[in-house]
Amino acid sequence: MPFAEPPASAAWEHRDARTGFEVLRTSRGQGVGWTLHGTTTAVENGTTWAVEYVIEVDDDWRTRRARVRHPLDGRPGEPAEVTLEKAADGRWLVDGRHVPGVDGCVDVDLESSAVTNALPVHRLGLAVDEAADAPAVYVRAADLSIGRLEQTYTRLPDTAAGRRCYAYAAPAFDFTARLVYDESGFVLDYPGLAVRRA
Repeated sequence: MPFAEPPASAAWEHRDARTGFEVLRTSRGQGVGWTLHGTTTAVENGTTWAVEYVIEVDDDWRTRRARVRHPLDGRPGEPAEVTLEKAADGRWLVDGRHVPGVDGCVDVDLESSAVTNALPVHRLGLAVDEAADAPAVYVRAADLSIGRLEQTYTRLPDTAAGRRCYAYAAPAFDFTARLVYDESGFVLDYPGLAVRRA
């Protein structure tokens, strides 16, 4: 069963690994798809950061374009903004330059955001007990550097309240979690990282 349309707005509180907040606004894209516009701020290991993002996805929730920036102009020597774009031939362009190491990725995953875990679950449409790899272009919060993040999602049985659940794994971080989603496919509970507040 497909997810419902996303809400016009949502918010998450960072927890455990960092403290802070993320706020999201959604809108229908120009013609097709959705635009996700968010801001997230946090303190992590004594370091502060603020990240603003605009992610454009098509109707199947495949990322077409993402702009990620430090709204406070970044730190000296670090970029204040990065733009990711999926070219028609499937290559990824980062600030207009081809980055072969992330070719084959369909999603964007922002270290700063709980929102981007919605992209693969919408796109994959997994049945219970079905699993899929979902490598993503990973953008780090502090310096906006880019890398490839191998990750997998496995659909678990729904909660007693009917919420969808997925087992998430990111081997590079030796990290696994059980993620709980609302009816629109946005994370409600991301253990160790964020909890939905609105």
